[in-house]
Amino acid sequence: MPAITVERLSKRFGAVTAVDDLSFEVGEGAITGFLGPNGAGKTTTLRTLLGLVSPTSGTATFGGRPYRKLPEPSREVGALLEASGFHPGRSARNHLRVLAAAGGIPAARVDEVLGLVGLSESATRRVAGYSLGMRQRLGLAAALLGDPRVLVLDEPANGLDPEGVHWLRTLLRHLAAEGRSVLVSSHLLAEMAQTVDHVVIIAKGRLVAQSSLAELTARTGQQVRMRTPQAEALRAALAVRGATVELAGPDELLVAGVSTEAVGRAVADAGIVVYEMRLERSDLEAAFLELTTRQGVSS
Repeated sequence: MPAITVERLSKRFGAVTAVDDLSFEVGEGAITGFLGPNGAGKTTTLRTLLGLVSPTSGTATFGGRPYRKLPEPSREVGALLEASGFHPGRSARNHLRVLAAAGGIPAARVDEVLGLVGLSESATRRVAGYSLGMRQRLGLAAALLGDPRVLVLDEPANGLDPEGVHWLRTLLRHLAAEGRSVLVSSHLLAEMAQTVDHVVIIAKGRLVAQSSLAELTARTGQQVRMRTPQAEALRAALAVRGATVELAGPDELLVAGVSTEAVGRAVADAGIVVYEMRLERSDLEAAFLELTTRQGVSS
């Protein structure tokens, strides 16, 4: 059974539909990137999954059970939605001790997770003096406190410097290698491309793609960018060979659907002058933009 199942989930706030008949799954032992433009419904979906928002229809479950019906939720699911909710006068260690006591978690676990997120030396400092990045680390410590098998993280890299982002990537890969399931929402597409195994992309509250990262980028293929003073002539020569050609500028073409060899033959046969020709392979950002643009949205 999948670690997380979202099935035909919808959530409306008055006349606004934030999530619209959304379905996807998150497997065990993998990192799944939950991506979408601003306002796509990602945070609403995560809040519904965690029982903070009641769905208008559909279900969102962990191992087939809603969050509210998990017997020991903090031991089964760890969540980070935003780095807030800390008492400013309380130390990081005391903050976690309160959470541990409420969840029936041994107090010894507090120092374990502080070490795991790199806050051991700052454990006695008041949270009021923490930077945003340190608060993010404390939020991750709280999510890991119950040693859960599933993690739900909303923009966990927010406020982290480049070293911190690299640390987070390494931590998430380590947690997945232990067999944990991680659902992570982020706007850092380049970082997600180095971190996740699978992606779920939504736009306007609806699913637009769910696949492995490799399948997604392979599906969008590759394209050849060309510069020529005879753009229209080259466009026609390529079109008869089955290429999809987009005019990217007065002297620039984007060519897809044919091999570079086919492009070269078309150029030679037509005797067309070419100033520049380079292969551009698809990546997560390109795939994301292509898929969400089809939905008429932008981030």
